[in-house]
Amino acid sequence: MANGDFEIRRSVLVGDTADVYLQRTLTILRNEGINPIVTMEFTAERGGIVCGLDEARTLLSRILPETGSEVWTLDEGVSIDPGEVVLRVKAPYGALGLYETAICGTLAHSTGWASAARECVDAAGDTPVVALGARNVHPNVAAEMDYASVKGGCVSCSTIQVARLAGVTPAGNMPHPLNLVIGDTVAAMEAFDRHMPQEVPRVSLVDTFKDEAEEALNVARSLREKLRGIRLDTPQERGGVTPDLVKEVRARLDLAGFRHVEIMVSGGFTADRIREFVESGAPVTSFGVGSYIAAAKPNPFESDIHEIDGRPLAKRGRIPGISANPRLDRVM
Repeated sequence: MANGDFEIRRSVLVGDTADVYLQRTLTILRNEGINPIVTMEFTAERGGIVCGLDEARTLLSRILPETGSEVWTLDEGVSIDPGEVVLRVKAPYGALGLYETAICGTLAHSTGWASAARECVDAAGDTPVVALGARNVHPNVAAEMDYASVKGGCVSCSTIQVARLAGVTPAGNMPHPLNLVIGDTVAAMEAFDRHMPQEVPRVSLVDTFKDEAEEALNVARSLREKLRGIRLDTPQERGGVTPDLVKEVRARLDLAGFRHVEIMVSGGFTADRIREFVESGAPVTSFGVGSYIAAAKPNPFESDIHEIDGRPLAKRGRIPGISANPRLDRVM
């Protein structure tokens, strides 16, 4: 998967993921010999950060005829208003109609994920946010979720596939199983240092066996200047990660001469919780956010025909004719 190159599954291309009434509509129109040029516009129910347009464009490039079609979109990752046209497609209905379901679903979920990511990024201010939500979604949509997170402002994500897709370096250090299987946090970090390429930052998870501040100092004394940072992911059963815990770990590292060691935090962070840490002055280097982004509510999209063979026409409740939006650019 190259940068910006989405994989479109065969089930989508053949229409197996489409609403069945679209399948039946195409059968009827094909048998009647009807296939007009339609102009279809896609709009969001709520405002937010639009995402999914690049994937929709990839799909459209696979299904639309090379001539006689037009595709207009907003830029991926921009803020949108409710009801704003984000995508306009002019094409034969027989080529386009079957894919309303896939395009609306792609835009709905990706925009929801990107908007949640932006909430966290805005709350964090100048502190970077990393997307760690892949384990909270089905693997078939992990790529789309992580991509949307980056478009929403996250500096990186945890999965290799999407790091390539979004053109970023995947972020991640060590999981609890590495510490548990080796049996000691310092030994695990030393093994990490022996076997990982030098360009991979040395960041140690320090909440597995002992007091976080004690473990952070133990690892720092072992790796010294090679240690980039430590990560706090203390479970709620042990009180979770708190601003006071971050401040204590920072103070003890500084007193021991390890001012260069950064502090990353993760574990149940939301936009409100990030804001709480920022307002308290907790010296966090980066926030890792998973379920808040992954479980974001989709932003429903609607698709409506506004022209048929150049003649303004729309269902009741919609204004016939092309909707003006100077922010749209023709991409196909």
